[in-house]
Amino acid sequence: MTNLERSDAQASSLKIYFRLLSYVKPYIGMFLVSIVGFLIFASTQPMLGYILKYFVDGLSNPDASLFPGVPYLDDLNLVQAVPLLIVLIALWQGVGSYLGNYFLAKVSLGLVHDLRVALFNNLLTLPNRYFDSHNSGHLISRITYNVTMVTGAATDAIKVVVREGMTVVFLFATLLWMNWKLTLVMVAILPLIGLMVVSASKKFRKQSKKIQVAMGDVTHVSSETIQGYRVVRSFGGEGYEQQRFLDASEDNSRKQLRMVKTNAIYTPTLQVVIYAAMAVLMFLVLFMRGDASAGDLVAYITLAGLLPKPIRQLSEVSSTIQKGVAGAESIFEQLDEAPEVDNGTVERERVSGRLEVRDLSFQYPGAEKTVLHDVSFVAEPGQMIALVGRSGSGKSTLANLIPRFYHHDQGQILLDGVDVEDYRLRNLRRHIALVTQHVTLFNDTVANNIAYGDLAGAPLDDVKKAASAAYAAEFIDKLPQGYDTLVGENGVLLSGGQRQRLAIARALLKNAPLLILDEATSALDTESERHIQAALDEVMKGRTTLVIAHRLSTIEKADLILVMDQGQIVERGSHAELLALNGYYARLHAKQFQEGDEPVAAEQDG
Repeated sequence: MTNLERSDAQASSLKIYFRLLSYVKPYIGMFLVSIVGFLIFASTQPMLGYILKYFVDGLSNPDASLFPGVPYLDDLNLVQAVPLLIVLIALWQGVGSYLGNYFLAKVSLGLVHDLRVALFNNLLTLPNRYFDSHNSGHLISRITYNVTMVTGAATDAIKVVVREGMTVVFLFATLLWMNWKLTLVMVAILPLIGLMVVSASKKFRKQSKKIQVAMGDVTHVSSETIQGYRVVRSFGGEGYEQQRFLDASEDNSRKQLRMVKTNAIYTPTLQVVIYAAMAVLMFLVLFMRGDASAGDLVAYITLAGLLPKPIRQLSEVSSTIQKGVAGAESIFEQLDEAPEVDNGTVERERVSGRLEVRDLSFQYPGAEKTVLHDVSFVAEPGQMIALVGRSGSGKSTLANLIPRFYHHDQGQILLDGVDVEDYRLRNLRRHIALVTQHVTLFNDTVANNIAYGDLAGAPLDDVKKAASAAYAAEFIDKLPQGYDTLVGENGVLLSGGQRQRLAIARALLKNAPLLILDEATSALDTESERHIQAALDEVMKGRTTLVIAHRLSTIEKADLILVMDQGQIVERGSHAELLALNGYYARLHAKQFQEGDEPVAAEQDG
């Protein structure tokens, strides 16, 4: 790394660190109280050392006055004063320690909370493409793990800098005041201790990074096995997973042990250097004692012995800060990500559901291939439009553009004559109900899963009506607690068909004028299919419906069938018209008919 690159990296680290400290602003009062507490704590260290002077002097002359010549205090002798002062200093130190630690913890926890909430709220505003390019594990670990590393840098580092830094300053000032010549000689030994501390903390930093990675591997293997336990068991992967976990855990233990070894060698070595320095100091004390009393010399040596600990802690602060800066970088990277664009101003209480797509072309950001090319069609209110085509033909992309999950800049999508880009995002999505092949349920009650989001708080009667219309009531009534039954993580306690019917009940309760069914029955068995088909017939009444290829038996009823291939509409018309054309659709129909009317899902895209 060149000097220029190094200085750039330092500048950007400083910038990140100062930005991180800006989050402390709301807690500045508590932060200042904690700093005062640490100053009190630091001031007591030299006091306690200095008390030894009076103790040693009191051994030879216990009746000597502590403050000779001071009115009211000159009759306070050392026998009474020394124990009393020790207790008073300890109490004073306790006050400082409490103020410092308690109020800094309040700041630290407030900071963790604020950053977590900021990250989570930011996730809710990010565009779809951000989730496409970032895996969920990393996004979650930012909210849970990175945030705590960051607060260590913002608060714990400051605690060490203030408390230990001021301790060093107070100790050093006292030593200079007691014997400046000796103190200047002692300063010559400090760089050697500093050098050892720096080289050891570099080693620690490297090793702790390796430990973090190894710990990540342990977590990764366990979470994968827990999430995929069905696959592990059905394919006999237990042995493989045991070995994988064993290797990851052993690797972690090895790296932990290496760190302990470094520590085990470093601490005694540093102690040898410190005691050698103390030996030199004692020699100098005896050699240069002058007319100092025994108490002065004992206090001096004690105070000098207190110096290495805070110096060592100060030298380790940089690794805490570096860890925090690395965590903060990833946090701010996400927080700086532009939110979903919402420049729309139109808000409608209700729309009729007329959907018109004009000359629509689209390619995903950063991709070269055009996914949709000059697509145009009109769906009148209450009509059903079906999209058919093989995988990758652009059907789901079209469905994702209507609620503005992605932005199109060529062509128009009009809802009731207004471009979807001109609607306020929340308002636009209120008019659209979406049911996809991948049903998302939350670990909550059946009722709360149907009445979710904007629908929360809907009367239970309405929820029951929606469930009944979606043919879900018959299985809900058999559940142990009916509508109050918890469905488990992503509805794991329900079958595929039952989850799909809950999703349809949710769409029914929303009562939106535009309904998009994206392969909503492709993963179902015939029995569930029959129920859901009846539920869908119910849902479609009086709504404009865009259906992405279900079984052809559904599509036959469509007012208009659009056959897509490679992002273009290659055929359009009713079921009978398209069969008469004897083209793409007719071939697809014949193929499915031979396969016993299997779902078109085999031909779909995601």
